[in-house]
Amino acid sequence: MRRRRLAALGLLLPIWPRPCWGGAQQYETLADSVRGALAAQIADRVPPIRRFDTEEAREAYQRWLAQMSTRLVSRVPEMRNRTDLLQCLDYECTRAGLDRQLVLGLIQVESNFRKYAISDAGARGLMQVMPFWTELIGDGNVRRLFEMRTNLRYGCVILRHYVDGERGDLFRALGRYNGSVGQAAYPNAVLAAWKGDWNFPEGARRSG
Repeated sequence: MRRRRLAALGLLLPIWPRPCWGGAQQYETLADSVRGALAAQIADRVPPIRRFDTEEAREAYQRWLAQMSTRLVSRVPEMRNRTDLLQCLDYECTRAGLDRQLVLGLIQVESNFRKYAISDAGARGLMQVMPFWTELIGDGNVRRLFEMRTNLRYGCVILRHYVDGERGDLFRALGRYNGSVGQAAYPNAVLAAWKGDWNFPEGARRSG
């Protein structure tokens, strides 16, 4: 009886976290040249420090950082964690030639910004990276997919690979990222989040 009353009040929490919509990127055989190039991108240990050519660019970045931090409060309450996430995301997106706002939308759909999320398919972390990628182009350490920086690095490199493979067709690239190419639900969800919750004028200049 008490359990029913708690459930009616919305106070009975599930034992396990809500499953992610997280992707199930499909294993694919890569040419040695492609595999080597992707592995080199993953292994690059250059510290993620953004450099700005002008003071105007620096100020624009600070405005973006402040606005995105405000939007993330409900999902990432701790300010330092938000700042670390956004700084790392900005660096990895810039490095991969991806739109920052698109990747924010993808993370929202994939994991809702839960660092330790695991999907039904076994994809892990913020960008829901499938473990086989660590063997294919990484050091084989699956646990590192729960590290923010490592997860964003893999996720951005993989998404860029799919965008290039689809000749810039973002709809199909997103489908491949989620393992649902040819189906509209996932790409539409990411694109809606990108243009809705994460819409930001400067983001358009970083299109992948």
